[in-house]
Amino acid sequence: MDNKSVISVLNDLIETSLDGEKGFQECAEDLKTPEYKSNLIRHAEECRQAAQELQQTVISLGGDPQRSPSVSGALHRGWIDFKSAISGKDDEAILNECERGEDVAISSYKDALAQELPSDVRSLVERQYQCVQRSHDQVKAMRDSARAY
Repeated sequence: MDNKSVISVLNDLIETSLDGEKGFQECAEDLKTPEYKSNLIRHAEECRQAAQELQQTVISLGGDPQRSPSVSGALHRGWIDFKSAISGKDDEAILNECERGEDVAISSYKDALAQELPSDVRSLVERQYQCVQRSHDQVKAMRDSARAY
């Protein structure tokens, strides 16, 4: 895989990470449970750090890194706001949409890992994929907990 293709894959992951950061921040603002709110703020920070790490890698490969979230991510956040307004900003509904966003992130990372990446880039993407998977599982557990109330 040439550098241009690797940069394209990484820029897709940067966009995904920036979407996650923004999505977690916005969802955290609407959550009522302090523990859920602090967890989502932590996940937003993890996404921000992942994006920065990927941006540095793109720069080191001679590319121009993605710097803003995607349009589809903005649409998803708008949908979350709409559903939250209808449901009274219920923690379960908000966390359900966060989990849906993490499903998209997992898919993006799996797509990236299906590519033939240089070993150092693959290691970075695999490590970040594990973090995304943990975030997904934690959001799902919070959602299930909120559902129990």
